[in-house]
Amino acid sequence: MRSRRFFIGLFTFGVMIFPFAQSDGAAEPDPEPKPYNFIVMMADDLGAKELSCYGNQKHSTPHLDKMAAEGMRFRTCYATPICTSTRVMIMTGRYGFRTGYFNFKGRAYAPMKDSPQFDIGSKFTFADALKSAGYATAIAGKWQLTGSLPTRVHDCGFDEYRLWAYKQDLPPGVKHTGAWENVKSQKTSRFWHPSIMQNGKYFPTTARDYGPDLFTDFLVDFATRHKDDPFCLYYPMALTHTPWAPTPDLKNPGEKTLRGLKTNVEYMDHLVGRVIAAVDKLGLAERTIIIFTGDNGTGRSGKGQVNEMGARVPLIVRCPGTVEAGVVSNELVDLTDILPTLADFAGAKLPEDHIIDGLSLLPTLVGIPGQHRRWCFSYLADGRILRSKRWLMYGKKEMKLFDCGESRDGKGYRDVTDSLDANVVAARKRFTAILYDLPGPEGFLGLNQPGRKNSPAKKTKKKSKKTPAS
Repeated sequence: MRSRRFFIGLFTFGVMIFPFAQSDGAAEPDPEPKPYNFIVMMADDLGAKELSCYGNQKHSTPHLDKMAAEGMRFRTCYATPICTSTRVMIMTGRYGFRTGYFNFKGRAYAPMKDSPQFDIGSKFTFADALKSAGYATAIAGKWQLTGSLPTRVHDCGFDEYRLWAYKQDLPPGVKHTGAWENVKSQKTSRFWHPSIMQNGKYFPTTARDYGPDLFTDFLVDFATRHKDDPFCLYYPMALTHTPWAPTPDLKNPGEKTLRGLKTNVEYMDHLVGRVIAAVDKLGLAERTIIIFTGDNGTGRSGKGQVNEMGARVPLIVRCPGTVEAGVVSNELVDLTDILPTLADFAGAKLPEDHIIDGLSLLPTLVGIPGQHRRWCFSYLADGRILRSKRWLMYGKKEMKLFDCGESRDGKGYRDVTDSLDANVVAARKRFTAILYDLPGPEGFLGLNQPGRKNSPAKKTKKKSKKTPAS
């Protein structure tokens, strides 16, 4: 039997060509492989630097380290430096100048409430793409997006959900009976005794219930119920967001750990391990593509910064027999690439005349030679970040330029902003040309402006043409 990688290597424009295997001199078709399942896990406020497989010596992340050893780890992957804009980016495969989301909802340079760009449910998502290809879809964890209640999650293509619910997310007449992260602001808990909505109904919890465990339980149950059908699970995790609350103590069942980033990172790693173990136990490892990433840089150490610390997140992909194992890839990626990657592996058709900024990672993941991207891109409000393998440019009105050499983690970068060296001048000219086709929010209508939130919306600016990142 030929490997799944051989079949995937013959993928062309979303169509799989099935070769014939030779048996006793007679040509017989191999059985058609079952469709891939997909699990996309996105940790909250986790920069790449927090994982031991990315060089962290303080945090123990054995499950993610093992996932990297069994799959492919990317040295450079960009989210945006804040959560809402990343969540729109990963779900739609589009940059902010197409979606309107340059920033956190409600802040400057995010769509106004009466703008046609505001509602995430009106946008085409990877869940929409997979549902059209016959997939069962589910989401659990943190939503933190816009949309019309009570249908907003279904509007984005998800069949089922279990999500942390703010007070305003609860159905009329329903009161949260659990804990609060901030009583004064009426911010419900997502961790101990959490506020949760599941499939349109309030999900009661107790003081002993830990939200991240409940979200993981739901996804494992969904995978189990749909083990004979293709499924896609999206897990925007609650961890590792502040306040870095105590987690369950794995060494002392029934007890809690100390507060802190370390305990939160390590429990997040434990939950990733639970998901992988469930997939393996169900016998689905070789047809389930598991993707792990983050939504922005680490809280208090990168998040919200218009630089590489704010944008660089981990990216690890595993599927034994399909994804190359033990590879540390130098290819550049940003989270717009997730949607076309899932669609490519699933053979799902994307809407005609609908621009997707991302590029499929399928060739890279299966080991087909060739460059994935010449550059990756990120943004926050009126700031932009552009990276090639050697050069890095970021800033707002005044852009800094760095020569990174072979480094990918911020070490040894040289500030060459004022250099007149011929290589620097050429790089600056090329990056300026690329950024011209990746505009910031200035001049876009329908966006909140600094100091004027939710002012009346005007007609949305005509969408820019796509410049391929290849």
